[in-house]
Amino acid sequence: MSSILEVNKVVKTYGDYTALNQVSLTVPKGSIYGLLGPNGAGKTSLIRIINQITLPDGGEILLDGEKLNPKHVQYIGYMPEERGLYKSMKVGEQCLYLAQLKGMSKTEAKTQLDYWFDKLDIKGWWNKKIEELSKGMAQKVQFVVTVLHKPKLLILDEPFSGFDPVNANLIKDELLELNKQGTSIIFSTHRMESVEELCDYIALIHKSNKLIEGKLSDVKKEFRTNNYEVGILTDNIEGLMYDLTQKFTLSQTNFKSLNDELKLEINLGNSTPNELLHILTQRGQVTHFLEKIPSVNDIFIKTVTQ
Repeated sequence: MSSILEVNKVVKTYGDYTALNQVSLTVPKGSIYGLLGPNGAGKTSLIRIINQITLPDGGEILLDGEKLNPKHVQYIGYMPEERGLYKSMKVGEQCLYLAQLKGMSKTEAKTQLDYWFDKLDIKGWWNKKIEELSKGMAQKVQFVVTVLHKPKLLILDEPFSGFDPVNANLIKDELLELNKQGTSIIFSTHRMESVEELCDYIALIHKSNKLIEGKLSDVKKEFRTNNYEVGILTDNIEGLMYDLTQKFTLSQTNFKSLNDELKLEINLGNSTPNELLHILTQRGQVTHFLEKIPSVNDIFIKTVTQ
């Protein structure tokens, strides 16, 4: 698969502090790519370099196969966590101004603004000042400004911050539609449920170094534990436990259920799920059988704490 962005051994230092230590990433074209890491990991430094706000001290970045250069500003849409709108300007006037900075003509910008204002139901805001809007309303305007020029690459830093659940879902749907139309998306967030829901690929940066990168499903396979949650109704708990302990490692667990069953977490070791099921069905009625696939949150915590 071809890439929209290649980050090759990028270094960024601030005095004696190294923010990025030879970080390399590849963002596949058309993907939704989660850039993860604790506060201070180096994510913002990398995003600022991609947006040419600052320059790297070493390494290079390629956008769609070309070395990053000033003309690429028009191909990137960036929504920072700290929103950058002028509070005293009117919404429509500001949107037109920012669109023209991205290379759009006034006529083209007006056409696109009419489309987005209608789509997000904000037509009545044209003559309002940003300072008159709530945080969530201002977020909508910032989103429009970010996507208005139809960028090849969208970079979103905490994109759902400030939105209520209804509007967060609205923006999520718009991101998925843009991605479906071919826009590649990088987003940095601490909301791991959003990563689970949206991302095809992830990278984890910690203490200036890349620790993980890859297709989300492949990363999950790498962290697989071979543990299963099991719920079973049985009249012979002692016999069941004896049979299970001959082949498996067991522990008590808890999960939401409508039944008052025995709940276990079982590690298969070198055995197969079918072997476990065979023993369970011989001893009772299986009500719950689920592989404990590691979540992005589990992977994040395990990697960072180790």
